[in-house]
Amino acid sequence: MKRTFTLALVSILSTSCLAQQHPGAEEFAAKAAAEYNLDPQEVLLVLENARFKQSIVDAISRPAEAKPWYDYRPIFLTEKRINGGIEFWREHEELIAQASKKFSVDPQVIVAIIGVETSYGGNTGSYRVLDALATLSFYYPDTGNDRSEFFSRELMNFFVLGGEEEIPLEDVTGSYAGAMGMGQFMPSSYLEYAVDLDLDGRRDLWSSLPDVIGSVANYLHRHGWKLGEPITFPAVVSSDADMSLVANRDYKPGKTVAELAAAGFVSAQPVSAETLATVTRLEEKDGDHFFLTFKNFYVITRYNRSPLYAMAVYELSEAIRNGFER
Repeated sequence: MKRTFTLALVSILSTSCLAQQHPGAEEFAAKAAAEYNLDPQEVLLVLENARFKQSIVDAISRPAEAKPWYDYRPIFLTEKRINGGIEFWREHEELIAQASKKFSVDPQVIVAIIGVETSYGGNTGSYRVLDALATLSFYYPDTGNDRSEFFSRELMNFFVLGGEEEIPLEDVTGSYAGAMGMGQFMPSSYLEYAVDLDLDGRRDLWSSLPDVIGSVANYLHRHGWKLGEPITFPAVVSSDADMSLVANRDYKPGKTVAELAAAGFVSAQPVSAETLATVTRLEEKDGDHFFLTFKNFYVITRYNRSPLYAMAVYELSEAIRNGFER
């Protein structure tokens, strides 16, 4: 039996007419049917109501993560966001403690991710997710890094999610990239990692704080978070350090702290010599700064692959923790 999902259509047009709305729509519907057991005609009916948005193309072409660290950091390390995190933690302390214990994730990091993503629910995005995912599936801009296939998969997962969680596909809003809810989950992440912590039978990442907090914690847990272990320390770099060891795209730790020290990157704070780490470089106004980044840093980059994002989450989490513990 084909999957069904929530539809809100004013009219029903012929399949041949619908397929003209977006380039590749028929191929998409056929693939959705073959791989996700979706009804291809229903897929085309929904896509007919998806709108191309130039603003989405513009936004994906100039992501904040393209900024240098010294411009990126002030976006998130603000007094308002720090104080908002302290207030959010205090207001929901019992719930955050429950999720932290259940999923073995440090509470300040759960709070910081919600803070970076949506300012603790204050801004969950104003783009229709259907428009965002359709635009990036069928009209991805020529940036030298074609990610249309990724967004095509997310669009298919969005259809699946609509059926499983009874989400009205044409009404849901989120980011320009199609991320949803207070934790900004892409559809595939929503399907895989969202949890029903309030046990009401639905995974609601918009209005159920237990589900939001639990889902963020579960995401980190499933990617290997180590409770209480370090995220990153500054590195003291020798003049003859082996710069080939500086991470470029993959921040998964691959060498021990001792090996990195022998290569010219020494941790500025004590850490076991056998701990696995990698070297991460961030651009400050006075030049490059280097850090040893550990497994938990890598886990944060599973949420967003940018090292800028991971460092912003870390620094915000520390500022929130310091304020909370005062």
